[in-house]
Amino acid sequence: MKRIITVIAAIALIAVSALAFAEGYTIGIGQFAVHGSLDNCRTGFIEGLAEAGIVEGENLTIEYQNAQADMGITQQIAAQFAASNVDLMVGIATPMAQACYNAANGAIPTIFTAVTDPIAAGFVNADGTAAGEVTGTSDALPIEAQLATIRAMLPDAKSIGILYTTSEVNSVSAIAIYKELAPKYGFEIVESGVSTTADIPLALDALLPKVDCMSNLTDNTVVSALALVLDKANAAGKPVFGSEIEQVKLGCIAAEGLDYIALGKQTGLMAAKVLKGEAKASEIPYEIITEPGLYVNNAVLAQFGITLGDDLAARAIAVDAE
Repeated sequence: MKRIITVIAAIALIAVSALAFAEGYTIGIGQFAVHGSLDNCRTGFIEGLAEAGIVEGENLTIEYQNAQADMGITQQIAAQFAASNVDLMVGIATPMAQACYNAANGAIPTIFTAVTDPIAAGFVNADGTAAGEVTGTSDALPIEAQLATIRAMLPDAKSIGILYTTSEVNSVSAIAIYKELAPKYGFEIVESGVSTTADIPLALDALLPKVDCMSNLTDNTVVSALALVLDKANAAGKPVFGSEIEQVKLGCIAAEGLDYIALGKQTGLMAAKVLKGEAKASEIPYEIITEPGLYVNNAVLAQFGITLGDDLAARAIAVDAE
């Protein structure tokens, strides 16, 4: 009899555990493209949830999809999440976040990350309030710090080239800020817009002869073709400045950029509050990381014969090339 009771107790414990997991959370994570910064966002996001006690495989199920930088696929992914009635949608990068927010239609909270301009993307009103059941984190670029660093490293440079995707509102917003601030540092911004990665080779061939260097954005289409950008720029003898640590690892000379794992973690902690019912998404103001880091690639610095001044050297973080 005692053995039977023990078996029954064990079965009951398994049933309770299964019920606990069944009562956990299901979220849909949509990522716009495959590249290091967005991958880091996803990693950090899951770490942030875990820190708040929401752990994949225990009380969390994740439906993950990657759009491979295809705008049409973003819509399909978001529609799938909405149809499966997930507890929360997560959009990594502006196009994916917009698709999730639109598909949610107010019925499912949406969390965004790696969105440069949440106002232009339609997530935040001009007064800073949420446009709906949506919140998240912005990877707004430290553009003025970037311009100051480029000037310090290239004292004779006059023009900076920027390649961007015309359909990415995050890039359009960043270009406007670059143009506004560039004269303060004695630069002219020469930009070239593309629609797809197929446009990039010809755009670079036309752009590179006109500029002294390039500054890369967190533009998803361009970043997915960064190897090509670097090959052509290096062949032309023009250094490329990145916008975050992963781009410097891949061969950009330097970047006043963000730690995307930290950004994702910050987002995960915000999402946990929504999942636990501690706050609605619309009640949580979107957040940004305000302290950029200066990342440098020593091998590329040597390639271009550039030595950092004392001020930059004191805070530079050297990263290994990949």
